[in-house]
Amino acid sequence: MKISTRARYGTKALLELALHENGELVPLKEISRRQQIPLPYLGHIISPLVRAGIVRSTRGVGGGVSLLKPPQQVVLIEVIELFEGPIALVNCVNHPESCPRSGHCVTRSLWQDIREAISGVLESITLQDLVERQRREDEP
Repeated sequence: MKISTRARYGTKALLELALHENGELVPLKEISRRQQIPLPYLGHIISPLVRAGIVRSTRGVGGGVSLLKPPQQVVLIEVIELFEGPIALVNCVNHPESCPRSGHCVTRSLWQDIREAISGVLESITLQDLVERQRREDEP
């Protein structure tokens, strides 16, 4: 499984917003510069986050984006699945009807185990966890 650029950039953009405390509006140009995300691409990343109710966007002079939820309430699985869809390495994991052998397929159970492991990690990490990791990384 490979995480798409959209999901990676979406996570980085959210991290940048979480690093700004108190729901401060952050201009897209600043997010683009600090996280090295191309500005035109960033606009496409922010739209699904707004629709999902994770961030809010304010246009005009002094506008920008900010988190709608506290960073400790934004779980990474929510972000990844927003951009990637449900976690699954193969179609039959989430759609057993797609394969006539899925009821007695040993490899399907392996793919399910892998999905559960990945989901478990993503469910255990919040934006606040990433903020704390980033701050430790930035310490001299």
